Amino acid sequence: MAALLLSLAALVGCDRSPPADTDAPPKLPAEAVQQLVHDLRRNDLRGYARHAVPPELHRRLETAWREGRTTWPLTELPLDDRLPAFLQALAAPDAEKKLQAVYKRQFAGAHTELRSAAATLGLFATQYVRSEGDYSDEERDHYAQLIAAMSAWGQRAPLGDATRARVAIAQLSAAARQSGLSGPDAFRLTGMDRSLERLGPFFGRFKQVLVGYGLDFDASLDGVDASLAEQTGDTARVRIRYTLAEQPIDAFVKVERHDGRWYLSDVLRHAETEAARTAAASVAPKAPGAKTAP
Repeated sequence: MAALLLSLAALVGCDRSPPADTDAPPKLPAEAVQQLVHDLRRNDLRGYARHAVPPELHRRLETAWREGRTTWPLTELPLDDRLPAFLQALAAPDAEKKLQAVYKRQFAGAHTELRSAAATLGLFATQYVRSEGDYSDEERDHYAQLIAAMSAWGQRAPLGDATRARVAIAQLSAAARQSGLSGPDAFRLTGMDRSLERLGPFFGRFKQVLVGYGLDFDASLDGVDASLAEQTGDTARVRIRYTLAEQPIDAFVKVERHDGRWYLSDVLRHAETEAARTAAASVAPKAPGAKTAP
């Protein structure tokens, strides 16, 4: 779930307060990052989508979403193509009972196996982002650090604790039902803005569940420090530093200015690809751990 966090950062210099007007166009490169992080901290996925791309591109993405060609910005998540099925499984009748039975049969008490799996997946994912996919150099470096932090967390988190799992499943099932997005083709029929608005509370509940496993994404978002590294006209690099799962992250993102407003370059690149995606490409299988059309 952390992948929206993976591509973002926040606050200008050491100022850790939210911007006075979260809809005001960012006047400085680091403020573009600040605005997006503030959206995520508030679980405002609709606001994130509105602030992440220019209005004309946002309109094209809304059209592509309704035509079933993309689910951007959810495509920034790993395994985003499985999110609808995930919500359906959580919202199904007797989901708590069924999912708890699956967990008990496959994962309960399997602490050693789960820690080993976290280590193995961490190695695989790191190798992938360092050499495969259409990632920028900044993304490869940032994601490798994030994967290392998440893998280390997975190796110590109580993922095999049946009591925690029972509480987590109940909370996520309730949030999935409240989203109203568990029906067939629900994302396309609901549209981008309304779907993202409905997903906000589920996103927030997911973050709360992870706190019970020792992973506090909101604390990471609150603690991000962003500062201008260099700027040449309408392009710039912003240095981002924060702590995730007790691991320090130190990376850079590129930003660019369009019509007086700053945007994250990699987010724009991904969004442009998604807006142009054909229906056939939208259902093509992805490599394990890959983002959709980065």
